[in-house]
Amino acid sequence: MLGTTILLAFNEIRRHLMRSFLTTLGIVIGVSAVVTMVQLGNGATEAVKQQISSLGANILQVRPGQGFGRGGGGPQPPSFKETDLKAIQSQIAGVRAAAPVAQTSVTAVHNASNWKTTVTGTTSDYFVAQQWKLASGRTWTTAEQSAGKSVCLIGETVRKNLFANENAAGSRLRIGSISCDVIGVLASKGQGGFQDQDDTVIVPIRMVQRRFTGNRDISAIVIAVDDRYDGTAIQTSVSQLLRERRNIAAGEEDNFNIFDTRQISETMSGTTTILTMVMAAVAAVSLIVGGIGIMNIMLVSVTERTREIGIRLAVGAVGREVLLQFLVEAIVLSCLGGLIGLALGVVMTLIGASLISVPVVFSPSINLLAFAFSAAIGVAFGYFPARRAASLNPIDALRHE
Repeated sequence: MLGTTILLAFNEIRRHLMRSFLTTLGIVIGVSAVVTMVQLGNGATEAVKQQISSLGANILQVRPGQGFGRGGGGPQPPSFKETDLKAIQSQIAGVRAAAPVAQTSVTAVHNASNWKTTVTGTTSDYFVAQQWKLASGRTWTTAEQSAGKSVCLIGETVRKNLFANENAAGSRLRIGSISCDVIGVLASKGQGGFQDQDDTVIVPIRMVQRRFTGNRDISAIVIAVDDRYDGTAIQTSVSQLLRERRNIAAGEEDNFNIFDTRQISETMSGTTTILTMVMAAVAAVSLIVGGIGIMNIMLVSVTERTREIGIRLAVGAVGREVLLQFLVEAIVLSCLGGLIGLALGVVMTLIGASLISVPVVFSPSINLLAFAFSAAIGVAFGYFPARRAASLNPIDALRHE
């Protein structure tokens, strides 16, 4: 009986192809929108994780001030000293590497090409902390670092803009008014937050202090935490140590800030997940609208086929058979819409991911959930018209014009 009922449902859908297509359109749009929003949201979350991880795994970044900037009209917070760095290295367990950072913006020039970039002065521990590998060349030696030699390593963005068709390692580069030897090219790290990490020239910190800033101040400290230690505990220890060294009294606010890249990653991932769920919930509203469309068309179909229903009931069909036929029609319509919506959602995900430059992250669970929800819509909104058809009086149905 069920097979015959399904066959009758398909025959009825085939008789009104245009109406059936328009009926399922709401389901198609709803399913494709939900699938696309969730999968693009997952891709955006993965992109954020990749960008944050490119800053370094389990990294603490210590900077003066109470936020990303140095504050407003109040006194400028003091920079760090070399003794602060040495205290962190010697007094806090679990620090795998700690490197000073001093930065300034300059124009880099090579032959007829020039590029506005950032010069970063640091030590060789910086490459250990950031897990930054070389694409070619070498890093500076201990002697070059101690003497503040005019040697540098360049990021991939600087290389492309200044050394597009030649080998950068072994060449000379002018940064500001200082000429330096390019001894290596760093492997590409891409975007890190809101900046291009590859747009940099890295030199020994003593060179920056002597040739550019004119002082021994350190603008930031990058700390790599040993994975065997609790990063939160080390962050607390660093904070306590710096408060003591910077003579911050109890109850006073810190005049420095510590950013944990892992916490930033978790926060950003959580935010993108929430936004994804909100967008999916909004898109799911169209599924409800699609269900209402199915119910309306099924009610129209019941009215159109009243005499047919009356004949079936008069020749011996029972109410549950009529109910099952109309219910199967509604379910078939919603399931077809769900399948088309899934296919469309996959295509839209691929197109959307390429447009906004995020990885494609397919989610089988959300695809199955969206399809199951579309089938449930068919049951929920198809039951009332089916029940109405099954409850018709055969005599009144046969007299219907």
